[in-house]
Amino acid sequence: MDARGVLGRYGEDLAARLLTDAGMAVLERNWRCRAGEIDIVARDGDAVVVCEVKTRRSGAYEHPMAAVTPAKADRLRRLAELWLHAHGGPPPGGARIDLIGVIVPRRGAPVAEHVRGVA
Repeated sequence: MDARGVLGRYGEDLAARLLTDAGMAVLERNWRCRAGEIDIVARDGDAVVVCEVKTRRSGAYEHPMAAVTPAKADRLRRLAELWLHAHGGPPPGGARIDLIGVIVPRRGAPVAEHVRGVA
């Protein structure tokens, strides 16, 4: 795994802990299909949450939240539909797409921001 992969994995581990600490249950990580990959699928009460995780080092050109373009949001919606179809359909609480942006500074603790319902 290269440095970028290690950074991404670190961000996903941090995001999974953040979701668990918020009372959600992580159902699956790095779910793949022909259309792409979902970083984290979690359950929040009776809703399914498809969570995209973006991790950047501090001082990076772009804030992690800026990485979700309209095209990326469309792809996440399609991936959510595929996951739901593969797992028996939407739950009573429906589904939503969340984004967790993680910034890792050169020194000190990482900063994670969780935005619900981005797409």
